[in-house]
Amino acid sequence: MFARAVPRAASRIGSHVPCEPVHAFTKLPSRTWRPLQQQIERRHKTTFVQQAKEQYRQSPFMFTLAISIIVGVSTFAVTYLPWYYRNVIVKPYHRFPEPVAKKLRRALFYSRQGSNYDIREANKYFRQALAVATEEGMDPFSDEILGVKYLISHLFEQAGQYPLACDVLEIMRVDCQRWMDEFSHRHWEDGSRSRVLKSMVQLNVKLGELYSSEYMNEPEDAEKRYTEAVETILKERNRREKEGVKQGEGDWMTDEELGGTMESLGHHYEKFDSHYLATPLFVQALALCPPKSCHGVILMNNISTCLAQQTPPPSSSISSSADSFSNAPPPPRAVLVDHARQWAEKALARAATITPPDRDEECDAGCAAAMHNLGEFLEMEGKLTQARQKYEEAAALSKKVGFADGQANAKESIKRVKKLEKELAA
Repeated sequence: MFARAVPRAASRIGSHVPCEPVHAFTKLPSRTWRPLQQQIERRHKTTFVQQAKEQYRQSPFMFTLAISIIVGVSTFAVTYLPWYYRNVIVKPYHRFPEPVAKKLRRALFYSRQGSNYDIREANKYFRQALAVATEEGMDPFSDEILGVKYLISHLFEQAGQYPLACDVLEIMRVDCQRWMDEFSHRHWEDGSRSRVLKSMVQLNVKLGELYSSEYMNEPEDAEKRYTEAVETILKERNRREKEGVKQGEGDWMTDEELGGTMESLGHHYEKFDSHYLATPLFVQALALCPPKSCHGVILMNNISTCLAQQTPPPSSSISSSADSFSNAPPPPRAVLVDHARQWAEKALARAATITPPDRDEECDAGCAAAMHNLGEFLEMEGKLTQARQKYEEAAALSKKVGFADGQANAKESIKRVKKLEKELAA
């Protein structure tokens, strides 16, 4: 083919210009693909720009809107998706091996309230995560594994399966107690003993909360768990004060955590009308409360309420553990009410000394409750007009701070006092 093409080209050229065929081809300019490719790209670019300009001329608003949406979606994909992957998918599980994290993601997917909520699937994947964690060699008493078990209990609690939630926590409590009895003496210096002991306190408090709820209604078991929690923190605190903190032992519970545990037991006693046992617990919790904390106002109100409502049993019937009451006769009713009034006034005085940023809604709610308590004490003494004034102040303050329960109680008390005033006037 090539040999036949050369003569034909030479014959057409040769009729005008005398030249040698061989040299004619050597003088042709050499062509490469790069200039040709650049021309094609330039042509395409020119066409795209022209089309964009044409689209903009036809509909400037829609063209601008489309470009904005494309830029927005691209920015979202470039910035948010990597952040979501790092902080939502990876970071919460960075302490778990990936096989365990994979199971936990599935478990949490099914445990969230919504269309995907499935307690059976969630429980299955939580159990699988614990099994894989054991295979991976994770410490069964680490914060991570204990946290997974807490999630299983919370899953049952959310689903209304309170007995199952308590069973999970009881198993955890027994396992932690066994670990404390058998292995805690080996872990003084790595902080594990303090960590597991603190977990036991938290387990007891949570169990006490569940047992005393209306769904379980097991006050005796609740009292056992609350009492064990308080005894544990007091025993450990006394040991540290006498023996000192050993090297590497780690921190124990803070004063606020200690006070919160005592307050939990106090509320349990108050709920079942054992106000004479709740009062000293609230007093101890108040002693551990920071002076600028609004929660101290709430505790003072609790003390005031307990003093006004308590009817202590005879000293012979009080358990030997309550040494402060064992030999002392019950104080007169008038003395208790007077002490209650003093505590309510102290609550108002304390709230007045707390200013922002330390002041929060607890101070406002505490003031409204203290004002209501003062009204009740005046009503007990038959001073109805003064009592009604205190109730009205409590109602106004409750309305101002959005304390719905306080406002409702104050209005009910105002109606009651007005009715008594009419009866006395008649």
